[in-house]
Amino acid sequence: MKVEQLTCSIGAELVGVNLADAVHDDGLFAEIRAQLLKHRVVFLRDQDITRAEHVAFARRFGELEDHPVAGSDPDHPGLVRIYKRPDQPADRYENSWHSDATWREAPPMGCVLRCVECPPVGGDTMWANMVEAYARLPEDVKLKIADLRARHSIEASFGAAMPIEKRLALKAMYPDAEHPVVRTHPETGEKVLFVNAFTTHLSNYHTPERVRFGQDANPGASDLLRYLISQAYIPEYQVRWRWKPNSIAIWDNRSTQHYAVMDYSPCHRKMERAGIIGDKTY
Repeated sequence: MKVEQLTCSIGAELVGVNLADAVHDDGLFAEIRAQLLKHRVVFLRDQDITRAEHVAFARRFGELEDHPVAGSDPDHPGLVRIYKRPDQPADRYENSWHSDATWREAPPMGCVLRCVECPPVGGDTMWANMVEAYARLPEDVKLKIADLRARHSIEASFGAAMPIEKRLALKAMYPDAEHPVVRTHPETGEKVLFVNAFTTHLSNYHTPERVRFGQDANPGASDLLRYLISQAYIPEYQVRWRWKPNSIAIWDNRSTQHYAVMDYSPCHRKMERAGIIGDKTY
């Protein structure tokens, strides 16, 4: 296996690898996992694998999860179909910087995404290194956010366009999750800036140490949250991947955010994603 680093901060392409082999080859899978932890997102071309092989490879990381809004392949539970059609009104959940499903109490560990069909130009996906984003924060900001926690909501994102009854039912099924603003990566021990487009507010900002009067609470918390979320926008933390059919991206959802660039209308874009169940945050 040849490893070609794509940027100084994040991302590498793995060349000379067939993911179908990694389903049964423990040594090959261990090397892929090591490269994932090192580079946070790894890419492969020309992976003409079946859906069953896609699911079997992803399951080597852990059990898979379905999505309550996006549909899964009926024959392969856990393989979510992200299909965009020219006549389909585009949703606006993918083209924002986010970590997948942080509205869960235990957000996904990672994902394996395969391109089935894509436009000839456009439809790239970008990833950002949120370990680097935390490490390069000013020291006074690190002190300010060390004990902060934040709420993440499916109701305010996927549920926003639903009729109120469906939206409230979705929230009842998936109540807002609360996570630390600075997460500790469970495998590497690294500190990760863990707020994104699913984050609605800081839960424990309003304390005497931060707020002189009640009037300080809302602008102080919202301005800080906007600043933290904006760290993913910095190009020095990013990598951009151009899709071709049978290309695959594997990313660590605990230490990255991603953004699907929606610049390809009116074309088809068909992707299939296996999301791996993760751990509760701390």
